[in-house]
Order: sequence, then structure tokens, then C-alpha cells
Amino acid sequence: MAQPWRRLPIQIRFNDVDRLGHVNNNSYFSYYDLGKEEYLNNILKVDYHTQDVAPVIANINADFIEPIFYGDEIVVETRVCHVGQKSFTLEQQAVNERTGRTVCRCKTVMVCISMSQQCSVEIPATYRAAFLAEQAQAND
Repeated sequence: MAQPWRRLPIQIRFNDVDRLGHVNNNSYFSYYDLGKEEYLNNILKVDYHTQDVAPVIANINADFIEPIFYGDEIVVETRVCHVGQKSFTLEQQAVNERTGRTVCRCKTVMVCISMSQQCSVEIPATYRAAFLAEQAQAND
């Protein structure tokens, strides 16, 4: 499944930077969370307050390729790369806008759970339709 990248500019904060002058590895996950939030809100229309089924993080892995420095212009790109029965995988990357280079890659497995039953459930039909609509956009 090849979806288009959804791009979100990231503001690097002073407290993201360590003594060595580069962004601490923990901050990358905050940046990726912003990309996830944008995807979940705008594509899947997830509402944790009113919907019983919602995706939660089951696994997350990152490959740190190059450091990010304070002042770098970073964009987080997010898309779905795999859809299963109860889970889907988000592929993300942080890109330095000045150099065009990918500085970090991340994959996150999101499992759909029933909030009321506290167990995994099948991906809702509305999510599947949204995944297919995004994929169709990539094929246009």
C-alpha cells in the first residue's frame, strides 16, 4: 500500500537540544507523535472521546541517520505502509528541508482497541475507506 506522504513542519524548541547542540533522540518521538496526530485527526477522523474504537501504539522503532541541530528546518512525513486485520503500520521520516536528506525513519504499529472492552478489534470500515482514499490519491 503506497500512500502519499502527509507533511508537517516541526518547530524545534530550545529544550529539545542537548549539550552537544543536537536534538536529543527522545524529542524525535514527540515530532513523530505530532505527525501521527495530524494523520489520525485529518485522515481517520479519530475521536477518543466519542468513538469506542481507537488506535493505540503497540510498537515503535526509529533509525537515527543524521543529527538534527537547533535551527534546522525539519518536516515530518507520515503515511500508512501496511494494513492488517486489527492493526496498521505508520511509516514516518524526518526530513531536513534545506538539504532534502532524511535524518530519521520511524515505523509504528497501531492496534485498534475497543475502549469499552479493552481488547483488540478489527480495523473499522471507516478507517479502511480512508486508507483506500489516500492510496487512490497517490495513484492519481
